[in-house]
Amino acid sequence: MNVACYVRVSTAEQNLERQLQSTSDYAIDELGTELANVVTYRDKSTGTNTERSGYRELMDAVDAGRVDAVVVHEISRLARSLQDLERTVSRLTDAGVEIHFVRDGLSFGDGKEQPMHRLQMQMLGAFAEWQARVKQMNTREGIAARKQEDGYHHGPAPLGFGKDNGQLIETTNYHEVVAVLDMVQKGELSKRKAAQRLGCSRSTIGRALERSDLYGI
Repeated sequence: MNVACYVRVSTAEQNLERQLQSTSDYAIDELGTELANVVTYRDKSTGTNTERSGYRELMDAVDAGRVDAVVVHEISRLARSLQDLERTVSRLTDAGVEIHFVRDGLSFGDGKEQPMHRLQMQMLGAFAEWQARVKQMNTREGIAARKQEDGYHHGPAPLGFGKDNGQLIETTNYHEVVAVLDMVQKGELSKRKAAQRLGCSRSTIGRALERSDLYGI
């Protein structure tokens, strides 16, 4: 059996190893394939759409008949849009390819699907999409709050910002700062490692987290 593992992260530190381990272990232990028959496709991007190079390479392999089964750590790694999720799962199963979601305990196209599985997938997909929309909303609200910010007119600009005539403006690494702070807040990255990555002190990371409204997190 030729198995394709698909992993996706927003940043390099975001649990990539866990996804790699869980998908490869599943392919070998549960599907009984050999490691030589496992190919991993990777993406580093947001999941609100499927315009991703690794995803496209995976689907090209599926269309070419080189894949018997696809293994993904969890539904939100494949797509955060319910419409894209259902479209992808249908495209795979219509091509005779199994799809397995390890953490969610769901599989399709393997002849073992239960009626409740499709509903569970839709519910998990809808929740993942809701999470993505909430994060987008928080980011927009953070930007709006930043435009009204008066606290830094006469002091140093916070992490990820510069100043222009007293108004805060984003620096070129603003989005990296947001991604790093988000990981720290979720416990996925320590303040020390965050400080090393952004070239600042741990106290600066702490102060930035206290002003999470500026970063939409």
